Amino acid sequence: MPLRELGGTVWTAIVTDDVDLAAGVADAIDAQVPDRERADVIRGALDHDASGLFVARSMSEAVLFAEEYAAEHLSIVADDDEALLDRIENAGAVFLGSYSPVAAGDYASGPNHVLPTGGAAKLTGGLSVDTFLRATTVQRLDERSLADLRETITTLARAEGLEGHAESVDRRFEDE
Repeated sequence: MPLRELGGTVWTAIVTDDVDLAAGVADAIDAQVPDRERADVIRGALDHDASGLFVARSMSEAVLFAEEYAAEHLSIVADDDEALLDRIENAGAVFLGSYSPVAAGDYASGPNHVLPTGGAAKLTGGLSVDTFLRATTVQRLDERSLADLRETITTLARAEGLEGHAESVDRRFEDE
């Protein structure tokens, strides 16, 4: 999972079930970071409490981690990436396979670069055309359905101090 920001601080997490891969990633980070123009920002991100390189016992455990972490950007590089994707709900944007870097989605292939940060992917997705659409819910109950729900509705309405709501249901059944 690539870097993301929380309160102005960038952080990142990488999770794999392959110990050798984790060691290789750690070595690559140690080798490459010092030569980066923003080495101080990268080091700060890597030193953040929410950052880390984790070795999971299985890919199922890795998926559980990813779901809890709710990354802004989630990269899945695995032979069964589509199957793993089917188990992911909490991510702002997902990048599948070795040839789908985050940079592609941020700058060229994705719908936008406005994604939920700080674990907010548990609550919302990225900005999209859907963000600007207005949804209207429609309900139709028949007499029996309302009768079945009557006690629930009136109890909750009265608990909230909305007697008028309760009466709007009760009055429909006054003839009984």
